[in-house]
Amino acid sequence: MKRDLISIADLTPKEIDQLLISADRLKKLQKPSRILEGKTIALLFEKPSTRTLVSFASGIHALGGFPLVLSSEALQWKRGETIPDMARVMDRYVHALMIRARQHSDVEAFARHMKIPVINGLTNYEHPCQVLADVMTLWERHGRKMENVRKLKIVFLGDSNNMSNSWFLISGLLGFHFVLASPSGYSPDSALFLRAQKLAKKSGARLQVLHDPQVAVTNADVLYTDVWTSMGQEAEEKRRLKEFKPFQLNEALLSRSKSNSVVLHCLPARRGEEITESVIEGRHSIVFDQAENRLHIQKAILLFLMKSVR
Repeated sequence: MKRDLISIADLTPKEIDQLLISADRLKKLQKPSRILEGKTIALLFEKPSTRTLVSFASGIHALGGFPLVLSSEALQWKRGETIPDMARVMDRYVHALMIRARQHSDVEAFARHMKIPVINGLTNYEHPCQVLADVMTLWERHGRKMENVRKLKIVFLGDSNNMSNSWFLISGLLGFHFVLASPSGYSPDSALFLRAQKLAKKSGARLQVLHDPQVAVTNADVLYTDVWTSMGQEAEEKRRLKEFKPFQLNEALLSRSKSNSVVLHCLPARRGEEITESVIEGRHSIVFDQAENRLHIQKAILLFLMKSVR
C-alpha cells in the first residue's frame, strides 16, 4: 500500500526515528546508493523555492534518479485542468511527486488520485519536510537520542503558520515541550491545536501558547523564528510589522534564554525584521546546519516512501 507524506502526523514516532537514522546514515556516506536509478520524481512548484527545490533535486540526483522540475505556470493547471485529471496522467509518467502548493487541500487531492507517493513540500497549513530537518538538527546536537531532545524547551517566536503547525504536531507525537509565542489574535488553528493536544496526552508533550515573548523565551533551549509575512499575506505586511515587532529574535530576547541555547530559522530570513543580523550570524545560530539537513532528510523520505510502491 502506497504511503504519502502530507502531514507530519502521517508518520508514527517509530517511523520518525527511522527517518532520522536513515538521514544520518545517508549524510555520512561518501557515495550514496543509486537506489533511485531509472526513477523519475516530479517536483511541482506553485510557490517560489530555494531550499526545497535545490535539496530535493540534488538528493534525487545523488540517489540515481531524475528530478523533473515543473512550474505550475507551465502546466495546464493554470488554464483550468482539474487536479484529478492531472494527477491520473502524471501517475502514469513518474514514480513519485513532491508538490509545493498554496492550498493544503490541493496536495491532498493529488494524493487521493495517485497511486505513487505524494510529498508535501510546503502548503499554507504544514511543512513536514522542514520540521523533520529541524528535529534532525536538534537530535544530532544532543547525542542522537530522542530522550535528550524531549528535555528541551523549544520556543517559536512569531506567526502561527505552517511551521508552528508542524511543530505542534511533531511535538505532540514525540513528547516535546513546545511554546508558540505570538501576538494576541494569532493563535493556532483550533482544529490542529486540538489534534496536537490529543497526541500530547499519549506522549506526555507540553504544548503552550503565550503572548509575552520575554516570558516565553525565559530558560529556552531552542529559539526558532520565521518570516512574519508569508507568501499570499503581502496586504497584511504593514500591520504585521507593527504587531510582531516585540517578537523579533534579537540579542535582548536571546539573553533571556539559556547560555547554551541555539537559534533556528527555516529561511528565507528577512534580516532586521523577525531576526537581527547579529543573532542569525552569531554563535548561537545553527541555521545553516539546519538548512543542510533538508537534503539528507529528504533523501530518507524518498527512500521510505518509494519502498511502499515496490
